[in-house]
Amino acid sequence: MIYQSSQDWMQDSTKRVLLFGMSGLGKTHLSNMLRDDAGWFHYSIDYRIGTRYMGEYIADNLKRAAMDVPLLRELLLSDSIHILSNITFENLAPLSTYLGKPGNPALGGVAFDEYCARQMQHQEAEKAALLDTESFIHRARELYGYSNFVCDSGGSICEVVDAADPNDPILSALSRNLLLVWIEGTDAHRDALIARFDRAPKPMYYQPEFLLRVWNDYLAEQNVTEDRVNPDAFLRYGYARLLDHRRPRYRAMANWGISVTADEVASVKSPADFDALIATALDRKTT
Repeated sequence: MIYQSSQDWMQDSTKRVLLFGMSGLGKTHLSNMLRDDAGWFHYSIDYRIGTRYMGEYIADNLKRAAMDVPLLRELLLSDSIHILSNITFENLAPLSTYLGKPGNPALGGVAFDEYCARQMQHQEAEKAALLDTESFIHRARELYGYSNFVCDSGGSICEVVDAADPNDPILSALSRNLLLVWIEGTDAHRDALIARFDRAPKPMYYQPEFLLRVWNDYLAEQNVTEDRVNPDAFLRYGYARLLDHRRPRYRAMANWGISVTADEVASVKSPADFDALIATALDRKTT
């Protein structure tokens, strides 16, 4: 770790952290607070994925839909309009919409083969965005004058690294430059995330072997063909299993850094509280 003690952390004038854990436990909340209240540079992995690495895929998908509308088709072909997504840190809907949900096209589903192709695009994009972190640390300091840096990682970070490999290229690069901080949820948090997801299922990235296993299980249990799958029903079916699949992967990643609880994160009200939280977690780790 780049910090060996709470003293190292508190005395450092160029703090650098990466937050990881399931979506909904406070990564972006903390990142926004550090950016807005303490002037930290906020590097969002999902934003980088949706703009730098998948922006063209997203725009082409929107154009494909527009080409089905005669008026928009004419305007596009005459170069009279431009169609671009408007991704922000708070609104990643264009990326989610492009990833889509597998199943019945009449219900907004995407053919499973196409869905898997988009998943692989996301996998490569996420790896690249994570490896871009080091260059953004330098850019933030040298170009914009930011001293402190927070990387707001996506919930799927644990799916694109191998925490058991001491030479994992992504984790090695990240740990050389930042303190990795796992936000760990309880069973109660898990249940709350599932209830929230059930109300509004959203597209997700899945580790390929896990996705195929869950997909085949769903087809067998529901006795349906791929083109008859209700997309939202499938996502609801797999979400709890996804949380359980990711938890040990996050825990293994925590060996590369430190962990804090989601309850501790919920009590953070200021950048000073955040500094104290990290200091406490470092003391837990190193004593």
